Amino acid sequence: MLLLSVALLTCKNAKMQDTNDDFSASEPTDTIPYISIEHVIVDCNYTFEEATMGTTADEDVIRELELIQVQYYSTDGKLHQGQILCNRKIAQNIVSIFEFIKELKFPVAHAIPIVRYGWDEELSMQANNTYSFCYRHISYSKHASGMAIDINPYFNPLRWKTEKRPNRPEGAEYNPEIPGTFYRDHPVVVKFQRMGFLWGNTFTRYYDDNHFEKK
Repeated sequence: MLLLSVALLTCKNAKMQDTNDDFSASEPTDTIPYISIEHVIVDCNYTFEEATMGTTADEDVIRELELIQVQYYSTDGKLHQGQILCNRKIAQNIVSIFEFIKELKFPVAHAIPIVRYGWDEELSMQANNTYSFCYRHISYSKHASGMAIDINPYFNPLRWKTEKRPNRPEGAEYNPEIPGTFYRDHPVVVKFQRMGFLWGNTFTRYYDDNHFEKK
């Protein structure tokens, strides 16, 4: 019983010691490093069928999509897990981007397929939700094929360059001092651009800082 108590105490202190009779305190001991397993908050855990349920997209479009899991530090400073429904052509790019975002601890408010918001893009943007696929305006929107992603749209609203029109989403204001906001030469922006994505800040009529798309 005494030996068992000593062994348990030794494990608790994360140290392994030689138990031979000739053990000397002057001899080195091996140390087992303490590994902290951070708790992950799961924001969503859809199946592919659940994530695409109710979309009006054609089957040809749906077959091009892939549902990926991503981890990120949210605005509460805690580690979260979410999902991105995107075109499989950019799926690995998005995985790499989120690994980079996680390393930087760049805050992402949420990453939830837009089915959670009843396919209502405005509701998703108001919630500061990060998303890719949303079937709309297929003639010009890369979201309709899952080839674009919007990150923290409330922190990075669409702002008109010359026209006097309200920001989108409504009520959102751009403040680069707020964590989770993009600006020129931001590391995440640079990472996207190096991967061949076009940043919405460069659009002709407006600054769409949350938006990254690929041809």
